Amino acid sequence: MGEPVNIMLRIRERAKKANKKVVLPESFEERTLKAAEMATREGIARIVLIGEESAIKERARELNVSLDGIDIINPDVYPEKELLATTLVELRRSKGIDTLDKAYKVLEDPLYFATMLLKLDKVDGWVAGAVHSSPDAERPIFQIIKTAPGIDVASGAFLVVVPDCPYGENGIFVYADCGVNPSPNANELASIAISSAQLFRILVEKEPKVAMLSFSTKGSAKHESIDKVIEATNIARSKAPDLIIDGELQGDAALVPSVGNSKAPGSPVAGKANVLIFPDLNAGNICYKLTERLAKAKAIGPILQGTAKAANDLSRGCSAEDIVDSIAIVCVRATAL
Repeated sequence: MGEPVNIMLRIRERAKKANKKVVLPESFEERTLKAAEMATREGIARIVLIGEESAIKERARELNVSLDGIDIINPDVYPEKELLATTLVELRRSKGIDTLDKAYKVLEDPLYFATMLLKLDKVDGWVAGAVHSSPDAERPIFQIIKTAPGIDVASGAFLVVVPDCPYGENGIFVYADCGVNPSPNANELASIAISSAQLFRILVEKEPKVAMLSFSTKGSAKHESIDKVIEATNIARSKAPDLIIDGELQGDAALVPSVGNSKAPGSPVAGKANVLIFPDLNAGNICYKLTERLAKAKAIGPILQGTAKAANDLSRGCSAEDIVDSIAIVCVRATAL
């Protein structure tokens, strides 16, 4: 499967040129440390680890990992820790973090400490989730970094590369939402569409063509779930007038030119879609996994999108190479934020 390798090679090369700093708060985890070494050796990013320096170095020695060129921040002696705590109080006072002592307690969690570094632009990107569940990993990002302007919700996307496929962008697609929002409303679905188009443009460097998927094409069926997709399409158009988007479209109408011409004549997307937006998490999660298994596709992700800064949640089943890919994606995304 040459194409998945090629697109990630391109993304890694772009990351090298970006020269971004990325924090990996799960700094004692084996795959994370190996990814830190790989990303540093290849020049993909400037890596920051969080923890007591001698303990991290001892763990690295156990794993035969080199930490040359990698920064280590010990929260206990970090000179700007008070700034992090003060800012955290400002951000979370209404949620009960209303004293410095409470803020310092929260900052004992490396995920929160790393998130505050990202918030205050001490780093450019954040990658975690190798040992934390998605809700636990994403919580500090959602609480502190929040969503980008004009975006209602963060969402989870996959860059999907299907070998020997004539559809999409030579077999390359973005699928969303595949990991965060179980049942998005119309406004949220519109935000997912806009974020996914932005992600496709950033990573693939091609024009996104967004299909809002349904079991109906242009009124072929009637149901409240179809109405949601139609409403979301209209909202996305109003928020992003230059976006090439259409819906509601069935999967075949979105992908196959002859079917698109028949079912949705004149559509700017039908038969040409490269960004597929699913009506709910059931559909998105099922479809990306089926595409992986049945089409022998490569699903790169999950990619957390729609956040105000570049952060990414990993799958707990990830490899060190997957973490390096995530670091590279975060670096490229950071150049566009």
